[in-house]
Amino acid sequence: MTGTGQLSTGVALAFLGAAGWLAGSGWHTGVRRARLMFLSHRGVGGAAGSGPLTVRRVTDGLRRVRGRLRPEWWSLVAGLLVAVPGDSVLPVVAGAAGVPVLRRARLARGARRAREHRMDAVIALCGTLAGEVRAGRQPGEALLCAAHDSGGLGDAQATVLAAARFGGDVPGALAGAAGQPGAEGLRGLAACWRVAVDQGAGLAAGLDRLEGALCAERDQRRDLRAQLAGARATAVMLAGLPVLGLLLGVALGSDPLRVLLHTGAGLGCLLVGGVLEGLGVWWVTRIVRGAEAVS
Repeated sequence: MTGTGQLSTGVALAFLGAAGWLAGSGWHTGVRRARLMFLSHRGVGGAAGSGPLTVRRVTDGLRRVRGRLRPEWWSLVAGLLVAVPGDSVLPVVAGAAGVPVLRRARLARGARRAREHRMDAVIALCGTLAGEVRAGRQPGEALLCAAHDSGGLGDAQATVLAAARFGGDVPGALAGAAGQPGAEGLRGLAACWRVAVDQGAGLAAGLDRLEGALCAERDQRRDLRAQLAGARATAVMLAGLPVLGLLLGVALGSDPLRVLLHTGAGLGCLLVGGVLEGLGVWWVTRIVRGAEAVS
């Protein structure tokens, strides 16, 4: 392999690593450092004050571009960076195929975070509502105050508040709101409300027990997630092994991109390796999701 081929391959892999870094939290850190550096040297290369303004405009523009460019599109960018030195369209095709997969993973991660946030809000709603009832408020008035403070009712908050304000079916509205992911605890709140209204039982005591049960379930989920961190790290390591192999090939003086993209044996290895890589990541992810579903 010629020195030019090694250099181009190394530059492409370096750009690939930079693209992954920019997709993470390092982007904001780099922008912040660049801004501070230029602000500290604002008197060099122009009139005072013009340098910081220009740097601020550039960094704000880059931040807007990154906000519009979803993280999954970095897969296509990485494919383009590998396709140029590899002189092949296959990396571009692979990068484009990875966009919907990464988008699905991003949406699933966002849904999980929304579910956890809603679960915390329901727990806060139960605690606040119990405090308002103990303070002497009527259940309907206490629910109005607690809902505004905690936001645990989510998208169905208007329906539940209308039922509480005008004497409607509050347990039914709470049961309907419990259909949102993470808001299943509202079914327990509806049961406590129904028992307190129909049989005159203490609403605050029932809410305390419900809050304790929901907190225990949340803590159990968090403990399970911590125990599954090793499996997730294994999946990430499996996903990064091919890039490490390419870097090792360049360090040893070979041309891994030419072998993989322009020879029959390399294409076969690339196909088999890609299938095995996908199966490995899928299997680890399946194990993690199965463990989370059981809990």
